[in-house]
Amino acid sequence: MPRTTTVDCSGCPPFRALTFDALGLIKVVEARDKQSGVPRVVERWGEPDSSNCVSAVSITHRKADPLLAVARKNGRVEVMNPVNGDLQAAMLNSNVTDVRSEENAIVGLHLFAKKNPELASRSCTLLTCTAKGDASVKSFEVTNSSSESVSLNSSTWNVCAGGNISCCKVDESEKYAVFGGKGVEVNFWDLESSTKIWNAKSPPKNSLGIFTPTWFTCATFLSKDDHRKFVAGTNNHQVRLYDISAQRRPVISFDFRETPIKAVAEDIDGYSIYVGNGSGDLASVDIRTGKLLGCFTGKCSGSIRSIVRHPELPIIASCGLDAYLRIWDIKTRQLLSAVFLKQHLMHAVFDYNFIIEENQLTNEEQANKDNVMLGEQLDALPLKRKKSESKEATLDTNDTKKKSKKTKDHKRSKEDCLGEKITRDEEI
Repeated sequence: MPRTTTVDCSGCPPFRALTFDALGLIKVVEARDKQSGVPRVVERWGEPDSSNCVSAVSITHRKADPLLAVARKNGRVEVMNPVNGDLQAAMLNSNVTDVRSEENAIVGLHLFAKKNPELASRSCTLLTCTAKGDASVKSFEVTNSSSESVSLNSSTWNVCAGGNISCCKVDESEKYAVFGGKGVEVNFWDLESSTKIWNAKSPPKNSLGIFTPTWFTCATFLSKDDHRKFVAGTNNHQVRLYDISAQRRPVISFDFRETPIKAVAEDIDGYSIYVGNGSGDLASVDIRTGKLLGCFTGKCSGSIRSIVRHPELPIIASCGLDAYLRIWDIKTRQLLSAVFLKQHLMHAVFDYNFIIEENQLTNEEQANKDNVMLGEQLDALPLKRKKSESKEATLDTNDTKKKSKKTKDHKRSKEDCLGEKITRDEEI
């Protein structure tokens, strides 16, 4: 059951986030106030359907013609505009056998960014990977239509001999990718040549001679500038750091709580990571030493499925099966805001290009602002008039008193002079 108790939140800076849930709905959450914004759902795209459950997402943050790719449980991949939700292209991976079944759903998706898109005939390139390890890189034209797009060129290969793939991540240069899953050790691939260049080695047995089965649930690259180091989370609540230039086994490995690791995200500093597990625990870790930096205050009541770091603001967003989108302050690790979105949330992404300016206020907000200013002016005017009127009245009263005092003094001096004259006449 989702948490129903109210949470006192101090508000958060302006941001725009998109959430993706188990019924295939895409909801846009925005906070517009510069001081202490309260996030609200401003748009909802799609109709609720369990077959449209979002299994993977990818977004390009370019300012001109940004694109958002969404992979659904039924095997359909949609490319849309993240600003207004307009569908740009759709693709069905028909070359992969049984792609529509839940056992072979698309679990990995990456939309390659294009530096100079051609406006006349735009094209986009997608990397998809299914649970059975069928990976493909396809390029197709953006036609602004809901019909299936025709692939311009494609390459397909398999990234595992057995087991199920559950995590896929592409580095910042978009040249390498890492895959891992249940019964599949993390392996490193060159996307340009579709060849495997590195494969992890299973950890040794423990002191009791027990071998832990391989089951990777999530992965992320540690730094944008170095593709050789990446972090992976396992189902047996372990976080592992791999360096393909050093060794095949983990460089650092540590346990986090007692439930499976479900999400990991890197920080922009290049050495901190954020870890979320199946019981709702969220923490930051210094991966250089494996030291726990601190846990985020306010435990979630459901499994965390996605953690995303904002590139400019000191905040992260987390979402999961408790249907809450939570915004956290990375410095104080305090909860800034929580938005209840009704469905189980699978993924969340930030819109990096979202900027609030004074002239971006809506008509309603501008009207409310004008009404408030007008009310303040009307309230202030009578006070000023009363103050000025009272001041003038005080000045008039003072002048009148001064005049009457002068008149009395003049009369007294005149009477004194007259009395003195009479006395002198009598003496004479």
